[in-house]
Amino acid sequence: MLYPNVKYFGSAHPDDCGAATVRELHSRVTDGIDVRLMWCGRDGRIWVAVCDTKTGDAFSVPVQDGERALDVFHHPYAYAASQSAGRGRTARPFDTDTPLAA
Repeated sequence: MLYPNVKYFGSAHPDDCGAATVRELHSRVTDGIDVRLMWCGRDGRIWVAVCDTKTGDAFSVPVQDGERALDVFHHPYAYAASQSAGRGRTARPFDTDTPLAA
């Protein structure tokens, strides 16, 4: 399902967080949907990156203040849909090919 207010970027990486400072905190793959919980060590941002390997669609959902990161990780489509409800979310791209530092 595509959400009209989420910008789908395909493969891309958050523009202001270098690959050396990005850490994958958790990941899962279910039926071709790759979901990763990401953290930027430079500024402390946390987001959930989602990639549908069947269609190539990809988007990410930032974890907002007051939200639990694991809730966003387990329900990224619900949190992406909340963007259309005017919660001020900004979809961010991510890159499935960028190597992550250990």
